[in-house]
Amino acid sequence: MSKLKGLELIKVLVERSLKAKSFDVTSVGGMKFLSAGDGHCKAEFTVSEDQLNSAGTLHGGCSATIIDCISTYALMTKAGSPGVSVDLNVSFLRAALPGEVILVDAKTIKAGKTLAFLEVEMLKKEGGAIVARGQHTKFIGS
Repeated sequence: MSKLKGLELIKVLVERSLKAKSFDVTSVGGMKFLSAGDGHCKAEFTVSEDQLNSAGTLHGGCSATIIDCISTYALMTKAGSPGVSVDLNVSFLRAALPGEVILVDAKTIKAGKTLAFLEVEMLKKEGGAIVARGQHTKFIGS
């Protein structure tokens, strides 16, 4: 898989998750990937009923999973390895409602010898309001 790049790499990773029926399927299965490469990954999705909390808005755990997954994909376009999470911090700034389209923009801030630092913004496509911001630290080792 190391020879795969950009969107081709992301497509293979998502297909693998779908086949394995892994935890992240409900979060990334319906994603449309817009771009990927050189430590970045951009995607969008429409908030669906199965992503909602009891208040009828995008569940915080779902947002955190999306931030985890998309930042990992961004890292893989730069470092190759997905690494393992050391720290994941998410700030929830606005509710997202069913049917709203959310843009996810992840970037690798720094990938050193053992640690990688990533940032993610989830924004409403219409109007650009920030729904959530995430910071993700991963151990990438050697």
